[in-house]
Amino acid sequence: MSKILKIGVAGCGAIGSSLAKALKEDFSPKAQVSAVYDNIPEKAYKLAREIASPKSVVLSLDELINKSDLVIEATKAWAAFNIAKKALLAGKDILIMSVGGIIEQKEKLSVIAQKKNARLYVPSGAICGIDAVKAASCGKIKRIVLTTKKPPKAFLGVPYVLKRKIRLDTIDKDTPVFEGNALSAVRTFPQNINVAATLSLAGLGPKETLVRIIASPGLTKNVHEVEIEAESGTIFTRSENIPHPDNAKTSYLAVLSAIATLKQILEPIKIGT
Repeated sequence: MSKILKIGVAGCGAIGSSLAKALKEDFSPKAQVSAVYDNIPEKAYKLAREIASPKSVVLSLDELINKSDLVIEATKAWAAFNIAKKALLAGKDILIMSVGGIIEQKEKLSVIAQKKNARLYVPSGAICGIDAVKAASCGKIKRIVLTTKKPPKAFLGVPYVLKRKIRLDTIDKDTPVFEGNALSAVRTFPQNINVAATLSLAGLGPKETLVRIIASPGLTKNVHEVEIEAESGTIFTRSENIPHPDNAKTSYLAVLSAIATLKQILEPIKIGT
């Protein structure tokens, strides 16, 4: 790629900040942070100072999109679709971190992207085996089950947990918190289970992908197990991920996965399906 790829970061929390810093440190001169935006401006200014780019702060999503070739969405699930739609309509590529926010609008976004000759990227996130799921889906997949185990503190403040009066502080053994399909899972845990959204997009879809969520007091890591039955064979993967140091609700691997996706975009050789 001959020109410098201008990348705008929407959302300056733990994930957006980590990605902006990685762009600054590891991707020059192929890419640069062109703009940062957050609906809490103080977060954007703080990040801009940390990456030594004070002029990168913008005060609107539209301005960020105008200044970017590629937008990184690192906000909340409820905002992801609107950000993706705006970026694609402007003919800009977008990388989505809040995958749960777009699984019900995948087809709409696909139509816009094709019409505008733009791309929407979804990193593999905190699980391994997405390449195998994509390959298996070219044949026939019979069943996909995701079992996610996290320390109880990862579910603090989740409305579903509060409504059901689940006492996270008294859990002393593995306790099922949720069981259902991926669509219900991402609606119920929009900040905790993006892996279910990504898995469903790669395979059977959000209604046919089964999800179990377990609060496990003995864990210090986030554990994701994926079981796949397909005509091509049986696949089982297990990921034991260290939580992001600034956000226990997500895994550090999710950030690294986004960095790997950026490398795929920028490098001439693409590895993996």
